[in-house]
Amino acid sequence: MSNRKLGRRTNHRRALLRNLTTSLLRLGRMETTETRASEVQRISEKMITLGKRGDLHARRQALSYIFDEDVVTKLFVEIAPKYKDREGGYTRIMKTGVRRGDAAPQAIIELVE
Repeated sequence: MSNRKLGRRTNHRRALLRNLTTSLLRLGRMETTETRASEVQRISEKMITLGKRGDLHARRQALSYIFDEDVVTKLFVEIAPKYKDREGGYTRIMKTGVRRGDAAPQAIIELVE
């Protein structure tokens, strides 16, 4: 499975996805385009799975991807324990319509309760 390019070069795309993943885990919910949301969903599910593992190596792997140390702490202490009995599907994407300026399809991505 390959990543979508999102119309950006590699470094910009990686930084964008890292920022979006960090924001999603910090806020629990955000609005973005459908394609970005689906890419962020893949990454954030992997980060939550790391949080469920909970060992030092998993924490360091999460820190290598997520910018903010406070978000990693929140991931391991608050977010991951909520999903300890869940096998996946930690996030949901809800389509909300199109953006006014360029008619890009918008979606809300959020953590499932």
